[in-house]
Amino acid sequence: MNRFAIGIGWRIIAIVVVTSAVTYFYLQQANSLLLFALFVFHIFLSINLYQYVTGLNRKLTRFLESVRYSDFAVAFRADSNLGPSFYELNDQFNEVLDAFRQARAEKEANLHYVNTIVQHVSVGLLTFDATGQVELVNQTALRLLGIYRLRTLNDLNATHPDLANVLKASTASSTPVSYQTGADGELSVRCTAVRLRGRLVTVASMQNIRTELQQRELEAWQNLTKVLRHEIMNSITPIVSLAGTMRDIVETDLLPLALPGPEQSATLPAFAAESINDLRDALTTIELRGAGVMQFVDAYRHFTTIPQPIFSDVSVEQLVRHVVQLVQSDAQKHQITISVSVPSSNLAIRADAAQIEMVLLNLIKNAVESLGKTENPAIRLDAESIGPRVLIRVKDNGPGIEPEALEQIFIPFYTTKKTGSGIGLSLSRQIMQLHNGQLTANSKPGEGSTFSLAF
Repeated sequence: MNRFAIGIGWRIIAIVVVTSAVTYFYLQQANSLLLFALFVFHIFLSINLYQYVTGLNRKLTRFLESVRYSDFAVAFRADSNLGPSFYELNDQFNEVLDAFRQARAEKEANLHYVNTIVQHVSVGLLTFDATGQVELVNQTALRLLGIYRLRTLNDLNATHPDLANVLKASTASSTPVSYQTGADGELSVRCTAVRLRGRLVTVASMQNIRTELQQRELEAWQNLTKVLRHEIMNSITPIVSLAGTMRDIVETDLLPLALPGPEQSATLPAFAAESINDLRDALTTIELRGAGVMQFVDAYRHFTTIPQPIFSDVSVEQLVRHVVQLVQSDAQKHQITISVSVPSSNLAIRADAAQIEMVLLNLIKNAVESLGKTENPAIRLDAESIGPRVLIRVKDNGPGIEPEALEQIFIPFYTTKKTGSGIGLSLSRQIMQLHNGQLTANSKPGEGSTFSLAF
């Protein structure tokens, strides 16, 4: 028999019995103390019956509160022994809570998965509400902005005073907007407004298009260099080979005929002998110049075959001082003063030390060559940490670079020097791009030049 029905039955019987007893003793005018005790017991049975009958409502209320407040650790099994219907009801409650528990776990896992993706994409992502409160920002966005945290758009006023207005103004338009972040960065900012639970939230994406453009430009130059090198080598190699073969024929077969031997006279007239000598000289010149062109073109293979950097923790102070030691003798020969300023011996970068040394040596070499006619020539190497970035600068007090030339100095094969291949700065910028960094130049005629390596 259902234990719930038994529980109701004996409580009702007890109430009827107590009610009858109260009536009987009241009519018999029994002791009032006994009547009071029976009356209190009657009230207790009535309340107990009410609580017993309404227990299902309380259980349902507790279940709904568990769902509302996401308290899925609750279990319903205390009254399962009251009958099959109670056992089935508790089982259904527990299964529903378990389903909610699994759904919440899946939601948290998906949220963690999406957040991991957002933090690792190469595009800066930023979301903020109508009041400017930042709700989400990934590491790429912080790195592009050069800051380490962002809570509200007003926090940008210290480093990027115009960016907050750009973000708010771009909410109404999906057209990307360009924003300059300094000498080494140009962001493409695109904003989209979405409704989230009735609130207007703006999603902004940011990408450093200057780095992207430089990378595309570098790849284009590399592809062009490969094609030109291939075509030139394919064309000049047979010319050099044929010129060498023809010169050998002239020297072996024709030249002996034009020169008299010890016991015989020349078999060709004098003007023919002179022509043969001219032909030999011409072929020799063609062969030598062709070989020189081949060597010149082959030298540019390094422009497209820079090895991937092997990263390690590099002390900036040790790196800079080692480079200065390598160039000190050449600087003294030209009477150039080289100074170093590194604020902390703990300043370090994640880089390939050998490749960064090549970049610094090339920049110092260029500076030395530009200081030829400068009074009191000086080169200064300094480093500093600005937010998440580390800057290493090479400064000189030379004649500077003309504005039109400053825009082209990183183009492969472009040079303002009488001698040189014009790929030194291009190689240096390529090395910095392989380090996820930037190489920029700042110069004014008559005020010297500054080349900055940003890590």
